[in-house]
Amino acid sequence: MTNSIQGELRRHGRIEVVCGSMFSGKTEELIRRMKRAKFAKQKVEIFKPAIDTRYSEADVVSHDNTTITSTPVESSGSILLLTSDIDVVGIDEAQFFDDGLVDVCNELANRGVRVICAGLDMDFKGVPFGPMPALMAVADDVTKVHAICVHCGSLAYVSHRIVEGDKRVLLGETGEYEPLCRKCYEKAKQRMTGK
Repeated sequence: MTNSIQGELRRHGRIEVVCGSMFSGKTEELIRRMKRAKFAKQKVEIFKPAIDTRYSEADVVSHDNTTITSTPVESSGSILLLTSDIDVVGIDEAQFFDDGLVDVCNELANRGVRVICAGLDMDFKGVPFGPMPALMAVADDVTKVHAICVHCGSLAYVSHRIVEGDKRVLLGETGEYEPLCRKCYEKAKQRMTGK
C-alpha cells in the first residue's frame, strides 16, 4: 500500500489519446476518465474548443447526453494559462484545435500532468484531422474506439457526411454524419461521385 501511495506522489505526466469516428464513444470515454480522476480527489480541468456549441456553450456533452463541466477556449495556448496546479487535463474535440496543441500537451505532460485528449482521427473524407496524427505519435497511450456501421453492422471506419458541402469543419450530429465501415464508405463515395 505504501509503495502505491509513494508512486502516486511521484506521478509522471503522460498523454492519452482517445480517437475514432463520430458516435464511437470518444467523449464518453474522456468523461469517464475525468470523473474517475475527480473521484480520486485529483484536481481536474476539461477544455473544449469555443466553436463547439452543439449541445452546450460550456459543458462537454456526449451524444448519449453524458455531461461534464468544461472551459471553452479559442486556442490551445489558452490551456496553458488555465492549468496551474491541475493534476489531470481533459481536452475534447482535439481535432478542432490549432497545431500548437501538441506542444501544449507535451509541456503539460513534462510538468507531470496527465493529459487526456479525445477527437476524430479523420475527417469526413478519411483524411487525418488537425493535430490528431501528431498527438497520437507523441502519446503514451492511444485508444481507438469504434462506432458501428449503420449500413452493415461492422466496426465503423469513418464519419461519412450525408449532407452537401465540402467545408472541412461542419459541426453536426446524426442529421449530418453517419458512421460507416471501410467497405460501405467506399460504396457511398462511388454513389456520390457516380463512379
